[in-house]
Amino acid sequence: MNFLENIFLRLNHAAGRVILAEAHAGGSPLTATGTNLLAQIATARAFLRTSGLAKGDRCALVAPNSIRWAALDLAILAEGIIAVPLYARQAPGELAAMLRDAGPGLICCGDAALRDSIASAWPGAPGLALFDEIFAAIPAPTPAVAATPVALAPQDAAAILYTSGTSGEAKGVVITVGNLDHMLSCTTARLDQLMGRGDVPDRVFHYLPFCFAGSWILLLSCLSRTSVLTLSMDLTKLADEMRGAAPDYFLNVPALLERIRTGVEDNLRKRGGAIANIFDRAKAAWLRLDAKMPRPWDFLWLGLAGTLIFPSIRKRLGPNLRALICGSAPLARETQLFFMMLGIPVLQVYGLTETTAICTMDDPRHIEPGRVGPAVPSVEMKTGENSEILVRGPNIFPGYWNRPAQTAQVLYDGWFHTGDQGDVDANGKWRITGRLKNLVILNSGHNIAPEPIEEELLRALRGAQQVMLVGNGRSFLAAIITGEITHEEIESQIERLNATLPHYRKIRRFHVEPQPFTIENGLLTANGKLKRDAIAARFAAEIARMYAKTEQPGS
Repeated sequence: MNFLENIFLRLNHAAGRVILAEAHAGGSPLTATGTNLLAQIATARAFLRTSGLAKGDRCALVAPNSIRWAALDLAILAEGIIAVPLYARQAPGELAAMLRDAGPGLICCGDAALRDSIASAWPGAPGLALFDEIFAAIPAPTPAVAATPVALAPQDAAAILYTSGTSGEAKGVVITVGNLDHMLSCTTARLDQLMGRGDVPDRVFHYLPFCFAGSWILLLSCLSRTSVLTLSMDLTKLADEMRGAAPDYFLNVPALLERIRTGVEDNLRKRGGAIANIFDRAKAAWLRLDAKMPRPWDFLWLGLAGTLIFPSIRKRLGPNLRALICGSAPLARETQLFFMMLGIPVLQVYGLTETTAICTMDDPRHIEPGRVGPAVPSVEMKTGENSEILVRGPNIFPGYWNRPAQTAQVLYDGWFHTGDQGDVDANGKWRITGRLKNLVILNSGHNIAPEPIEEELLRALRGAQQVMLVGNGRSFLAAIITGEITHEEIESQIERLNATLPHYRKIRRFHVEPQPFTIENGLLTANGKLKRDAIAARFAAEIARMYAKTEQPGS
């Protein structure tokens, strides 16, 4: 039985049980039982057939998360059509470029505005259909009946997921049925370790777009288990939605966990008094315990905080939280320790779209802060030249869509060359240290991974939005910093940071840009990563001025 057959079997068995829910602040959530979801899938499958699509054709899905998104995705897969999910907030020109590359026979849009923007950016686009049209004929729910996907072989393509394109044109990553079979067996086993295998459904909250590999794997994992997945429908009301869902766990990117941690600490600092003092002392005690340098009174402060402060913080974050799951980028070790201090473990996941989202996953029973866990079963990992992480196993994609030359650049000698740098400890747990293509190479020959320095400075600068180091071919490092923040504060924090760094890693100049990098201005990828080449080109004049200066430390 493949992953899709398992999902359909589970939907049939969960006829009257809620499977998916949409959080609507101020009102009751919209829900779908197994029967409801099967009815929507059947309607979408009928629409796809009348559109002339057949097994092996491509169908694009451009819409925000919703129950109907999940139903349409399952319908596409069940017909043997290759799903091409795309980020609805992507610039129309970028969407059009990826759509042209994929060559879909049908483009399914969440609303008329998306449809019109695609039609304007790609006048020759094939059929464009709205969700309202696709689901117009959903019959009234009936008792669950057998619903069977078409026969699929492990080597059949299930989806084309487009990479973010941090330094060039986005590429379509082909994901096969076999890739998904293996990965979902790994994720469901790990969730069984976290939650057990009882009949009570997991409560899962989700806010990340399904078009991203890790997010899609979470959706399929929840459908493969006994779960209720509640979808965020308004990111401006995320805290309220999260409280309403009261999840056992949910998937995160580091940026949100950093914001939560900063918000908690800022609120306590503003409150002041004994509570703030106890928290600060408890935090310092926790960090000393982690460093294996405890002091006699440390357990007292941790005990007081554990009684007076930590329970109320946990309650606000979610009274049922068993864990937070984090991926997409390295999480600051200090932030992971912060949540562990509160009694909320953070399980890290590492992987790329090309590895079906996952290479490593933390074991909830054995977490090492700052590391992303061991390789998942049947996946081999090692380091190559320049500490590059190499991976092979049943999770590795077969290639980029219509790009054999670029496929050959990353798949050779029997390994997938990730482009990420890392190391592994004696227990097989991995740490991600940087990205090869992001290395800043000074004219002195020093190679510098910018991410650790950028992350440290960003954490120190309250009010800063982003930090990006520059300096390729130059004699020293400089930084572009976005946000509303004073030069004096930046100078103070850079001086503090520089005191801990060797001479070649010190930041000597900086430029402040009040407006942050965004997806809309073309300086962030769809999943929020810096488009370093685009930023360097946009700020070429400012970078040149930083290196022309000889006296002033800022600009």
